Amino acid sequence: MDMAWQGTQLLLVALVAAAWGGQPRTPRARTDLLNVCMDAKHHKTKPGPEDKLHDQCSPWKKNACCSVSTSRELHKDTSLLYNFTWDHCGKMEPACKRHFIQDTCLYECSPNLGPWIQQVDQSWRKERILDVPLCKEDCERWWEDCRTSYTCKSNWHKGWNWTSGYNQCPVEAACHPFDFYFPTPTALCNDIWTQSYKVSNYSRGSGRCIQMWFDPAQGNPNEEVARFYAEAMAAGAVPHGTGPLLLSLALMLLWLLS
Repeated sequence: MDMAWQGTQLLLVALVAAAWGGQPRTPRARTDLLNVCMDAKHHKTKPGPEDKLHDQCSPWKKNACCSVSTSRELHKDTSLLYNFTWDHCGKMEPACKRHFIQDTCLYECSPNLGPWIQQVDQSWRKERILDVPLCKEDCERWWEDCRTSYTCKSNWHKGWNWTSGYNQCPVEAACHPFDFYFPTPTALCNDIWTQSYKVSNYSRGSGRCIQMWFDPAQGNPNEEVARFYAEAMAAGAVPHGTGPLLLSLALMLLWLLS
């Protein structure tokens, strides 16, 4: 019976590890998860005010990880930031493009992504974000507004033809409406940037999910969200939603061992 209990404990440890996704955590101290900029291509070393941030990046002007020049460049159809064009399958609809610009503003400008920063070994950045809990409404709006636009890939981080100097569709990749490659909002938000986002079950204003869109006159709601997850990590809490699963699996193991 002792051997059975030892086996149960080992299995539970494995389940907890699996719940965290098996991803290595950045060595940042827990106190360094708040108000930080990631070590990436265009990010500032530390966040600070940028009064003249351009257009859709302006919500972050009081405290930003991006510069004014970065905010202007990322609004272009083919940005020199990464030589990336949204119009790889013809002209992207303006309503769709607004979400990609806002997504890029969040990535480049937000100082509230610390709990999800991971180390990477890439030539153009040393850190990335992984599994940022994006509010479900922001994801749903993004998907709805992009359904009539076209693309040729489901992962935009890799696999492009760069022979022209900017991203073009691979020879074998056909252009289709977005919902061909992204049949659901979750598929779009989770897959397009290699799990940078993980769509949350929480709603905007809950304090438990990152908002891509917000009114700066009401303050930045993502500060509270980052604080919540940083404190949960410091306390060693299991990520939200995994507790019931682990309990069910534990009960099943106990039943099998009995």
